[in-house]
Amino acid sequence: MATREMAALDLGSNSFHLIVAHQSNGHLQVVDRIKEMVRLAEGLGATNQLAETVAERAMGCLQRFGQRLRDLHRDNVRIVGTNTLRKARNSAQFLARAQEALGHPVEVISGREEARLIYHGVSHTLEDSDDRRLVVDIGGGSTELILGRSFQPEIMESLHIGCVGIRDQFFPDGCISRKSLQAAINHCRQELQAVRNQYRAVGWDIAIGASGTVLAARDVLTQLEDNPATAISSRGLKAINERMISAGHVDRLRLPGLSEQRRSVFPGGMAVLTAVVDALRLGTLRASRGALREGLLYDLLGRAHDRDIRESTVQNLMVRYHIDAAHAKRVRDTALSLLAQTAVAWDLTESSNRLLLAWAADLHEIGMDIAHNHYHRHGGYLLAHMDMPGFSWPDQFQLAGLVRSHRRKFPVETEPTLARKHILRLAALLRVAVILNRSRSKKPLPHISAAATNDRLSLTIPKKWLAKHPLTSLNLEEEADYLSASSIALQITVG
Repeated sequence: MATREMAALDLGSNSFHLIVAHQSNGHLQVVDRIKEMVRLAEGLGATNQLAETVAERAMGCLQRFGQRLRDLHRDNVRIVGTNTLRKARNSAQFLARAQEALGHPVEVISGREEARLIYHGVSHTLEDSDDRRLVVDIGGGSTELILGRSFQPEIMESLHIGCVGIRDQFFPDGCISRKSLQAAINHCRQELQAVRNQYRAVGWDIAIGASGTVLAARDVLTQLEDNPATAISSRGLKAINERMISAGHVDRLRLPGLSEQRRSVFPGGMAVLTAVVDALRLGTLRASRGALREGLLYDLLGRAHDRDIRESTVQNLMVRYHIDAAHAKRVRDTALSLLAQTAVAWDLTESSNRLLLAWAADLHEIGMDIAHNHYHRHGGYLLAHMDMPGFSWPDQFQLAGLVRSHRRKFPVETEPTLARKHILRLAALLRVAVILNRSRSKKPLPHISAAATNDRLSLTIPKKWLAKHPLTSLNLEEEADYLSASSIALQITVG
């Protein structure tokens, strides 16, 4: 089997992490790791606008990373943004510039999707066992807590506490006092209060920490003469906290094993870590080098071997919302047949377009579990707002837009995803597929020829079949009127 080069890039609130690996026979061999501490979260002001100075700093880093990524195939690269890009009001401008610098698109993922990927990355660094694991990941803008077994997460939470945010709130001038440190810990414990009882009730066999703060604390503890350790404990954290208080300021903070780059955000991270260990009553916390970027790589590997978590998510939703699977398959098959005939003319040849259209067909009736009236609107709302493991926010919103747009008046003015030409065209194909299968007949459709130009979709339908389906004929005439609200004209020819 040929070697495949894959890469994952995590645009975190504190650091940007790039990992490149060779994949062969289902195994990954890391060949390159690059990390730069960008501190993206520093650029968020009170209005959650990302400052231009910080954006420029980030772009410099991304241009360097782009040299390593630009020649890789798009299907072999995954780049995600986390807490800061979730919060930034002007993230769209940043993402457009980032894509240009990297040569690949950037996805912004939800907190729970981030948690799922972190758990995936950590689990692949551990021995496979049936132990229940608690994974704690402290980032620059958020902290993820995940409970799971083996490679399957069970409970996931993302809390709005991270080393950069806590640093800015409680140690803005770099001063570290007992009072400010305790105030920071208390604040983090308040954030943990909403989830601690649930996590304690379920319990775990082993606790594992990931990412910069945990690894830095572990490195410090292993080098302290009076507190050698490979795992993190309350006693060890107390020793570090006392040394930080004695230093009084980050500029005077000298801890063995603590890097110069990590020093300014270390007090904020220690406040979060101390609160987590205390609130969850952890005995010890093992440190893992696996994290979000490793999870992204293994997720990519799963997609390459037909183990795409997104497919499982769609199938689970079909069961949960009592979707007629046989009818959904007929709509899917019709939609994909139309796509195969129009993909080149309409520039829809990317594999992502086929997946998105197929999932929209599978889920187009999800809103019926709420009510038949306006079920397309109910479905669009559900898909836009629920947690969908494996889906980035842009993909989830585009899927929701397709479902919202699959029938009745074509909402080109109220559905923002339709402003993107490929979504508009996929929506037209889905709408036609739904109409052709409206009778819900188990009999296969005749071959329907489809052709497309820039602004026209032409269908050729057998005359005898159309004569036997007058309702379909009427629906197609109405659809031509609906589509006239967009830039697409529908033309029906009887064959």
